[in-house]
Amino acid sequence: MGEDTRSDTYAELAAVGPYGVHPGHALITLVEPHAGHEHAYNRWYEDDHYYAGAMAMPWMFAGRRWVATRELQLLRRPEKSAVAQPVTTGCYLSTYWITDGRYDDHMRWTVGINRRLGRDGRVYQDRTHVFTAFQDHEATVYRDGAAGPRDVHALDHPYAGLVLEVVDADGPDRRADLLEWLRARHLPRRLAGSPAAMVTLFSPTPLPGDRMTYVKQVEGVGTRLTLLWFLQEDPRACWERHFGDLEETVAESGLGRVELLAPFIPTVPGTDRYADELR
Repeated sequence: MGEDTRSDTYAELAAVGPYGVHPGHALITLVEPHAGHEHAYNRWYEDDHYYAGAMAMPWMFAGRRWVATRELQLLRRPEKSAVAQPVTTGCYLSTYWITDGRYDDHMRWTVGINRRLGRDGRVYQDRTHVFTAFQDHEATVYRDGAAGPRDVHALDHPYAGLVLEVVDADGPDRRADLLEWLRARHLPRRLAGSPAAMVTLFSPTPLPGDRMTYVKQVEGVGTRLTLLWFLQEDPRACWERHFGDLEETVAESGLGRVELLAPFIPTVPGTDRYADELR
């Protein structure tokens, strides 16, 4: 007989709880492979971890990986970032959507599977987590209203680029005001006529106490917001035109400050394309 997988339990679980398609939560993880390990890290992540450590898990229903070549890294701002030191740190970004209302269920699974992967020698150690956090969805702002792909499609639609923006409010009591300003005023204006089809906004949540030791606890819980700009053209073609004054605009609001503004392009799954362009 085959190994007992508790199939009957799966049938019971499928009959209860939320199962909508709204991306109520996300895993956003920015990672720096150690020098000399770029190809090996990429192959481990693509060939094994992206699936066994993410997409095969319950309630994680969409994912995409992004890469910052050295050219893209040098576009990042601000020079002194509270997220990445130096600001160029973090070559690969992975983004995943998690079904709304299934965060706790997913976390129980992810802690268990990562412990198993560690015991089985399937965790690549020559890497550093720069910015890794599970996050709650706060809002999505669209450039074209109801037209075009929705946020549920964002990680499957062939976007040409992505910009990761991390904004810190001036205190826990100001984050709600910052979020409302971003959602209702700032982003609708910035998206009009821009190459970005949408921006998704998330707030980070603390990692569980039994997380893997190589992942540091999340900083900025209570004050931080994470924005993902989905671009229809290469970020290098629109960087100064559409993102050149973004830090100043946020600062002028008096509600917060940009701690990271970082452009990426999508990886090409199954290849090591761009792995020779990271340094």
